[in-house]
Amino acid sequence: MCRCVVPPLPCRVFFVQAAVIRSLSMADTKRERRSGERRPVRVPVSVKASHEGIATTGVTRDLSAGGVFLYTDSRISEGSELEMVLILPPEITKGAKQWVCFRASVVRVEDSQEGGSLGVAASIRSMEILPEIPS
Repeated sequence: MCRCVVPPLPCRVFFVQAAVIRSLSMADTKRERRSGERRPVRVPVSVKASHEGIATTGVTRDLSAGGVFLYTDSRISEGSELEMVLILPPEITKGAKQWVCFRASVVRVEDSQEGGSLGVAASIRSMEILPEIPS
């Protein structure tokens, strides 16, 4: 899994990051009591819970500037610190797709009703835009 520690990037990256955060908080949905409005975004995500020694994958259900909800088959505990790497789609970034790394804290875990994936709600503490790796 990619580590969030990356070399310093040019200043334009920080403007892109601000635009990404702004676009996440400008959803067209009804107002919620969260730090930002959730937008339905279904993308694959790599998840690492370092203290629990878990490295797994999942899929996001929605995200905002302050949080993310995802589904995973691995048991992640409430209070866990996560590092998540995913690609934000162009409709979120208002441009090209963008690799990002979120550091987040798990605030809630929901058991699936049908015995499938677990739902994990996490509060995002920080976001880093990762450089595109040339193919």
